[in-house]
Amino acid sequence: CGLLRHRPGGGGAYWVDSQQKRYVPVKGDHVIGIVTAKAGDVFRLDVGGSEPASLSYLAFEGATKRNRPNVQVGDLIYGQFVVANKDMEPEMVCIDSSGKSSGMGIIGQDGFLFKVSLGLIRKLLAPKCEIIQELSQLYPFELVLGMNGRIWVKAKTVQQTLIIVNILEACEYMTAEQRKQALAKLSGN
Repeated sequence: CGLLRHRPGGGGAYWVDSQQKRYVPVKGDHVIGIVTAKAGDVFRLDVGGSEPASLSYLAFEGATKRNRPNVQVGDLIYGQFVVANKDMEPEMVCIDSSGKSSGMGIIGQDGFLFKVSLGLIRKLLAPKCEIIQELSQLYPFELVLGMNGRIWVKAKTVQQTLIIVNILEACEYMTAEQRKQALAKLSGN
């Protein structure tokens, strides 16, 4: 659902302005999926799209028929789409073209997973994102950003983790100045 916009005098141009909620898988996108089922040699993952994605047990670094990854229903997986089009089920892998994990795979259990708009995710994934740089001066933390709007974060304590979650969620509605003021209060400056 969005707002139909029209540019007067713009040659009759119309477009839909929307805060896109549902993620549409795109080949090459890195996303966070939740394992919903094991079906033979394939895992099914909820990636926030209209249908689940598949992930072969062989799509992990070092995986073989004998050496299978220990993946359970409910696990969070950070991976990349190798197949994503409207005619086929989306398919993920947790290895790059040279067979290395490159940071992909099962995400730790003791962090916090939450969802933000796809617009905010694009902003956070931009190179040299100010928001991430400012947060990293507050506390050390681990962060996984999925193009599907899912974020996983883990700091030293649950309290620090939740503070980071709250700031990231609020970034959607704060100006850069408001964000800097909020971070200054937290850091005691």
